[in-house]
Amino acid sequence: MFRHGRWLGFGLLPGLLALVLYTGALIGLGYGADDLTAWATPFADGWGSPWLGLFRGFLTALVFGLGLFVAVITFTAVTLLIGQPFYESLSEQVDRSVGGDAPESGLPLAKELWISARDSIKVLVRVLLYGILLFALGFIPVVGQTVVPAIGFCVSGFFLTEELTAVALQRREVELKERLVLLRGRRAMALGFGVPLVLAFLVPLVAVFLMPGAVAGATLMVRELRGEDAEGAAEEGTARTGPPTGPAPYEQAPHPAPQSDPYAQQPPRYPAGGAAGGRGPGAPYR
Repeated sequence: MFRHGRWLGFGLLPGLLALVLYTGALIGLGYGADDLTAWATPFADGWGSPWLGLFRGFLTALVFGLGLFVAVITFTAVTLLIGQPFYESLSEQVDRSVGGDAPESGLPLAKELWISARDSIKVLVRVLLYGILLFALGFIPVVGQTVVPAIGFCVSGFFLTEELTAVALQRREVELKERLVLLRGRRAMALGFGVPLVLAFLVPLVAVFLMPGAVAGATLMVRELRGEDAEGAAEEGTARTGPPTGPAPYEQAPHPAPQSDPYAQQPPRYPAGGAAGGRGPGAPYR
């Protein structure tokens, strides 16, 4: 992406727009979290100090933390949804830059946005179910503070890879179930691609600047997962060398055409009018 500054700037626009939207939403949540907590806990109005302040302060922090968590896990999906036309064009350019074809879905933009939103909601539901399970396991001593967070990063990395590869796979008309099966077949590659991105996305603003490169990398990953690079190399080698020439191995060479034998017996040649002149086969040769 750094070698193509124009496409880098082109791919930054959706992330910047999503960042503005999420920043406004989190600022609004920060200002309204106190009122939301007070509205949700009317039973604590009569509590004395300091218990009322501690209780509602804890709930306010929990609400804001939950909002921040939802923002982190949904930022990529929303950014991809906003930037569907941008990232699809970027993915096509990556396909062309490596000398391959750039498949096109041929669907209207509204249909592509609907499919992307539907699949993102399905993935988000899966992530939330895993999140609830891991949150419950987090209360287990020792394991909950060591193994469970590592598993959580792996789950987030896997589904982040699914979201990013969906841009290229959707152009290839690959459905969500097939995408998940494809990634499970190469789970180590999916985790190796997604987990570092999850860790990097935890740093503020990093996700915005890494999104174009992440989409480009996911496109290259899709080509490898589907074996398109190997097919392209084989076709390129065939085009460079041309079709094979000469007899195939172990092919029997054709027999030479038979030649006339100079010693073969030839039919006798009689003198002109031999038969008519009464001279038989014993007449001398001419």
